[in-house]
Amino acid sequence: MLDELTISSLGVIADATLELGPGLNVVTGETGAGKTMVVTALGLLLGDRADPGTVRSDADRARVHGLVRVDSLPGVAGRALEAGADIDDGALIVARVVRREGRSQANVGGAAVPLATLGALTAELVVVHGQSEQRELLSPVRQRRTLDDFGDHDHRQLLASYGATYQELQDVGAELCRVVSQARARAREADLLRFGLTEIEAARPQPGEDSELAAEEARLAHVDGLRAAAEQARAALSADLPDPDQHDVLGLVAEARKSLEGEREHDQELSELADRLAAASYQVVDVAADLAAYVGGLDTDPARLAVVQDRRATLATLTRKYGDTQAIESAGATEHAPSEGVEAGSVDAVLVWSRRAVERLTLLDDDDARVAALTDRRDELAAAVLARGERLRESRHTLGQALAAQVTSELHDLAMPDASFEVEIIAKDTPSADGLDEIGFVFSAHPGGSLRPLQRGASGGELSRVMLALEVCLAGTRAVPTMVFDEVDAGVGGRAAVEVGRRLARLSRVVQVIVVTHLPQVAAFADRHYVVVKSSDGSVTTSGVTRLDDAGRRRELSRMLAGLEDSDTALAHADELVELARGERRN
Repeated sequence: MLDELTISSLGVIADATLELGPGLNVVTGETGAGKTMVVTALGLLLGDRADPGTVRSDADRARVHGLVRVDSLPGVAGRALEAGADIDDGALIVARVVRREGRSQANVGGAAVPLATLGALTAELVVVHGQSEQRELLSPVRQRRTLDDFGDHDHRQLLASYGATYQELQDVGAELCRVVSQARARAREADLLRFGLTEIEAARPQPGEDSELAAEEARLAHVDGLRAAAEQARAALSADLPDPDQHDVLGLVAEARKSLEGEREHDQELSELADRLAAASYQVVDVAADLAAYVGGLDTDPARLAVVQDRRATLATLTRKYGDTQAIESAGATEHAPSEGVEAGSVDAVLVWSRRAVERLTLLDDDDARVAALTDRRDELAAAVLARGERLRESRHTLGQALAAQVTSELHDLAMPDASFEVEIIAKDTPSADGLDEIGFVFSAHPGGSLRPLQRGASGGELSRVMLALEVCLAGTRAVPTMVFDEVDAGVGGRAAVEVGRRLARLSRVVQVIVVTHLPQVAAFADRHYVVVKSSDGSVTTSGVTRLDDAGRRRELSRMLAGLEDSDTALAHADELVELARGERRN
């Protein structure tokens, strides 16, 4: 519920605060006083496009604040909190600032939010009905939505079930078209993958083979230098040297060890050094033996070097084609990491490509089966759409009869005793997301008159009453706590105006109603009555909004009735209207 609306520098309103309450809140005032600015302010809170021209000439910006209760709307409160809003004791402040240069800012609970977020939140709090909404009611889309809104839980379940099935049918149909249209490209892809797999299978690369062959080629290409270096090193460690003045390492270590052995028992540290020399001599012996074995194991076969080089060239061709990261990723299975921990440009990367190519080929080769499965599923869903659409049509037919009866009854009470209202359900040529039918409201205001589409059969005043009748019938089916009517009584007068006021009063028992009106018959039913008063200092015109007490209401109703606030006849008529409204509230 909207507890308070504050307006600053918007149109002719300099500063105004409306402290609203439950029930029927009525706003009146002379023509041009600025009543519509109240509705404009609410529209800004609902996310309407801001018009910089509505900012007062003596201000640089206009501000609108609304204080709304959300303690009974946990969904709205939750979304507001997600947007960063603060909610104080169930109250949420929503605001809009419009600057003269055209920029606009939205705020929810102290947090700046996108305009779409403000509009999405407030759309669940307030609904505004005005001339534009009456025009919207003439569209088949709005009429269908209105009929569906009238439905109960079972109808909404049918609607949701049909919508989900129809959407799945669209998705499956799109996937089938995609698979069929891409069949040629997928065939080319399969051929390329098979060619690559054939090349890899012919080469039969082994994991890590490229690294092992690189090492072997380096060894074979430098075998003479490796042998000479190893022989020289072995001789230096433990061999007879050509120069008698030179000693091998093993002999020198033995001589050093011998020098220490005679004195080691006199000092522990020297003894440990002697042990280390002994260990070093053993290591020198082992290294010398290993060098001898290394020299003996060196392969000097030139033919083997040519084989290794040829094999490396074959593997290089494979890695160039199938071993880069892009090739790995394009080969298929998206559930794997792109390189699975292998280095691009390696034989291991080629093997990853090969495995993924096999997985991809399995999918590509399954196209025929996939087309058949999608076709079967499409046909199943098409049949389900028709079946569920038929059930939805039956439900709409039942709803249409009930809605037509209630609206017609309401119209009779709104001083249209001969009016008829019906809901037409017309089959479409093809199913759509909304069902198998077009919904149309038809209307006749006169006895014996032919029923005609609402857009051609109702005048402005009649359309206002049809819209009000619909809202009364739908009042119990909508969760929006506040409804705003902007001169919905246009073109209505006399007894019909009294009945409009009575219907708005009854509607206000279910939801909070805010009405901007020029009719005293409607204003008389108000629980709270506000008047927009225009004043002028000779150069700038301003308006303020005042809540009227009982005496003020009498004078305002008198003005609305006769154009005179102090006319005895008008005051008496005002008292009569107020008493009529009080009787209605007691019933």
